[in-house]
Formats: sequence, C-alpha cells, structure tokens
Amino acid sequence: MSRHPEVKWAQREDKVFITVVLADTKDAKVNLAPEGVFTFSAKAGQHEYDLKLELFDKVNVEESKINIGERSIFCILEKAEAKWWSKLLSGDAKTPHYVKVDWDKWADEDDDAGPADLDMGGMDFSKFGDMGGMGGMGMPGMGGMGMPGMGGMGMPGMGGMGMPGMGGMGMPNMDEFMGGDDEDTDEEGQETGATSKAAEAVSEEKTEGAAAAST
Repeated sequence: MSRHPEVKWAQREDKVFITVVLADTKDAKVNLAPEGVFTFSAKAGQHEYDLKLELFDKVNVEESKINIGERSIFCILEKAEAKWWSKLLSGDAKTPHYVKVDWDKWADEDDDAGPADLDMGGMDFSKFGDMGGMGGMGMPGMGGMGMPGMGGMGMPGMGGMGMPGMGGMGMPNMDEFMGGDDEDTDEEGQETGATSKAAEAVSEEKTEGAAAAST
C-alpha cells in the first residue's frame, strides 16, 4: 500500500511554492496539468509514495519550475491568474494531515514585502513545460542509485590482490643463486680431493724410501 509524503506550501500573489519532503527517492514521476492538478509518485526505502493535489485554481505549466534535491522536490508553480488563494486545495474537504504550511516561505497578503524574494541560490530548476509536464521524468542519475560507481566495489583494483606483483613469487631467482653455490662447492670438493691424493702419493714415496734405506 502506498503512502503520502509530507507536503509544505506557501504562496505569493503570482505563484505557489510546493515542497514534497521525501529523501532518497527513486523512480520519481511528477506531473502538472493546467487545470491545477499536481501528481507525484516515487519509491523511497522499502515503500512507495503517491500524491494527487487538486489545486485551488489553474496554473501556468509552461512557466512553472521544479528542482529535485536529495531530500525534497521543490516546485514553483506560476498561477494562471495573479491573485491570492484562500487555501491550497479546491473543494470544501478538510485539508489532509500531510499538507502543511511552509512557514519558512510564508507571506501574508497584506505584507508589504515579506520574504517575497526567496534565496534560490544553488538550485538547478527545470521548467515543467520544457519537460512535457515532467511525466515519467524519474530522478536523472539517481534512480536505484545506492552509491553510484561503487556497487560491488569492494576495494577497486585490489580484488584478489594478495600482494600485487608478488603472488606466487616465493623467493624469485633463488634457484639460480643456489645453483651457483652448488657449482662452487663441487669445484672446491674436486680441488680438495686432488690435494688429498697428492699428499697420499708423497707419503707412500717417503715410506718406500725409508724402507729401502733400512734394507
């Protein structure tokens, strides 16, 4: 079952401010009809949200603007006729509990100035008219976002790395070093054996000479 997001509103003589308070939305769709029908649907977390507002009077879709932020969707709706509305919604029904006054933007009709010029610095607005009513607009670059560019990342460039450049290394080139030592040892052994045989021959010659002298 879908839920209703919180909605805040305020107005000036020529426009209406509507803020849909919903963070981390996905697959958002926003529509605005000239008759003054505003619809919204999106997913957030494990829930689906939808909204339909039948506004007090008609609006100028071509001049109305929308900004999609990380925590809310902010709309500036241009009234078809510049006049103060007595309320946001048409009809005699009680205002839904999720529709509230946006006191940060509110100004009364008899205010000389009020916060007429809101600080919109840093907001990137798109016009409803340029987007064909914004139907099926979604949230560009954010749908199913999670953490973009990081899904399944683990540690990029390090997966299964072990110690890069050293995998299966053991002790590189050590066999060659050991082979050299073996050759040196064999040569030394051959030299030692030859010296021992020469000493034995000299000893035998001395023994034979001593035996001949005693005879």
